Amino acid sequence: MKKIGILGGTFNPPHIGHLVIANEVLFSLRLDEIWFMPNQQPPHKHKTAGATNGDRYAMVNLAIQGHPCFRTEPVELKRSGPSYTYETMKILKEMYDDHEFFFIIGADMVEYLPKWYKIDQLIKMVTFVGVRRPDYSHVTDYPILNVDTPMLDISSSMIRKRLEQGTTIRYLVPEPVRMYIKENGLYGS
Repeated sequence: MKKIGILGGTFNPPHIGHLVIANEVLFSLRLDEIWFMPNQQPPHKHKTAGATNGDRYAMVNLAIQGHPCFRTEPVELKRSGPSYTYETMKILKEMYDDHEFFFIIGADMVEYLPKWYKIDQLIKMVTFVGVRRPDYSHVTDYPILNVDTPMLDISSSMIRKRLEQGTTIRYLVPEPVRMYIKENGLYGS
């Protein structure tokens, strides 16, 4: 049985923080692969701005190129409406019934778990992996594996803001992602 980590997000744009988290979880839990899963429309966020679904998918592929255990999973981009993890995992479990899934979430989402759609059914389908962050509680009534990762204070919103202001994002995103953003004029670059 393959052990697969799922890292969902808007990836608007993907940055080195995403890659560090994925790599640390991969090795800490001895997983076989990490699947990066761009969301269609996360229920807890407003519509993604600045890049199309195609752009975000392309940037994730550029960000992970060369890592033998990383791949992009487009299942949520093929659906319409809000991306509820429960619905997505139902689809993935049907497609890959011989896989065990580990769903990676940040500490901000650990606190939010009681509000997740069909959380009681979802925790029977996946193992949640919480990535620790300062200033967030890691306490929850739900079963979670916690993984410590190096703290990188980088966010997609910070990168978009820097681009709007004409500030450098070099080394905050992988170089192929930076070039894609520049070549496609994303985020006011």
